[in-house]
Amino acid sequence: MTITAEQGHRGGRPRSERADKAIIEATLDLLAAEGGVDAVSIEAVAARAGVGKTTIYRRWPGKESLIVDALAAIKAPPPEPAGESVRDDLIAQLDAKRMDMADPRIGCLFWTVQSSAEKYPELARQYAERLVEPRRDKIRQVLRRGAESGELRADLDVETALMLLGGALHNRNRAPAENLPEDYVARVVDMFLLGAYVR
Repeated sequence: MTITAEQGHRGGRPRSERADKAIIEATLDLLAAEGGVDAVSIEAVAARAGVGKTTIYRRWPGKESLIVDALAAIKAPPPEPAGESVRDDLIAQLDAKRMDMADPRIGCLFWTVQSSAEKYPELARQYAERLVEPRRDKIRQVLRRGAESGELRADLDVETALMLLGGALHNRNRAPAENLPEDYVARVVDMFLLGAYVR
């Protein structure tokens, strides 16, 4: 598990890796409980992790940043595009998402947070800013490079293309992971490229 420097550390006492790990795991356990986001509070996390509330507040300003950091700790970062082939880079980006969501725990936790977006707008904002957009930016990078190099159409609508590619996986991830064919990502990318390649 990787604990980032963005976790609201305010200085003062040295960080305790053991405390950080216990807090993150407690947050994930509460998030996976029946109450979902509603079940997560600084008080509940502190009690479950066996730490004081001040220990958490020294690291995180509130439960929204804590939940986002907990999710970030179990989600692999997106791969860096190799830059040799638009097709290969798109498959790599989407397959990383497929592999993440194939983990039942990760899939359940992320759907829990996404379904709470309306009730918790600050959580939704931080979730999008720190976990969604960096991954979308990698795909934008691949698409823009392809349009600039001539591999893709120069008039490619990058944002619409991004929605098409992401939506294909987003919707399928509602189904059990074992029902997702191994070649599904490649098929999605190839169908997209039929309309995006230069003719």
